[in-house]
Amino acid sequence: MKFQLESGDGQNLFSGYGDGYVAVNGTRYEKSVVVTAQRVIEDWRVEDWQALRAEHFEFLLGLGPEIVLLGTGSKLRFPPPRLTQCLALARVGLETMDTAAACRTYNILSAEGRNVVAAVLPERAAAPASSRPAS
Repeated sequence: MKFQLESGDGQNLFSGYGDGYVAVNGTRYEKSVVVTAQRVIEDWRVEDWQALRAEHFEFLLGLGPEIVLLGTGSKLRFPPPRLTQCLALARVGLETMDTAAACRTYNILSAEGRNVVAAVLPERAAAPASSRPAS
């Protein structure tokens, strides 16, 4: 899916997503990526859902967000609370959703001026899916 969004002040926005990828400001990423208003972090190094560890969430907390959106690929999966405890203790919100929903939600919250971090795990869908925009 492609979006026709304007970022105005140079902030990062998801411009598309599809089977096995997300796009930020027109650049395609086929691995896990963390997106903030000013940064795209390509070296988050989470290969798949099973690879998530507490240190990955501690890294996200270090970015100083008020809310973290976790895109879990083509399926909605919830991380064990022991992995996300650092966010709860710091009173940082965590919303878990499939990656497509995380892309759309990030764009909305970012447009509202919220301090949001999206950590997304692109993943191949079980059945072929067509490419869709993020809004």
